[in-house]
Amino acid sequence: MFGRKPKVEAAVKVLFVCMGNICRSPTAQGVFRALVDKEGLAHLIATDSAGTIDFHIGGNPDRRAQQTALNRDVDLSDLRARQAIPEDFEQFDYILAMDRSNYDDLMTLCPPGLEEKLHLFLDFAPHLEVREVPDPYYGGPAGFENVFDLVEAASIGLLSRIKERNL
Repeated sequence: MFGRKPKVEAAVKVLFVCMGNICRSPTAQGVFRALVDKEGLAHLIATDSAGTIDFHIGGNPDRRAQQTALNRDVDLSDLRARQAIPEDFEQFDYILAMDRSNYDDLMTLCPPGLEEKLHLFLDFAPHLEVREVPDPYYGGPAGFENVFDLVEAASIGLLSRIKERNL
């Protein structure tokens, strides 16, 4: 079953995607949303997150992801998992996959002509030595801390790109 979301109204719309939408993509959404709020751009940039599978639809972010984020003053408690749908490519300006597998899954959903909207999220942090955000689900707290650090770096790069090209 696909998750459906109401139409998002904003100048720029960003969707973060991982496999289950309970660890990486809600963390990325929360971190990016906090950065956008801090910059006073919440009225111009809308965020959402989704998963490539339907296993967790309607669920909260993983408690470890929430705790890691709260420890750094980012609240994920209002986020709920949903599944990515083809219409996301029409609604969102940036669709950011956490890893190559998610990227490939999203490419199969992508309507022809909208492929330029899809990116690996860490492409916005070229100074990092990794290109994929690793899935922390089966690990310990250090994995969630690493994910937070990676998405924080990519969020800064993404916001810079959006300010340069879209605002």
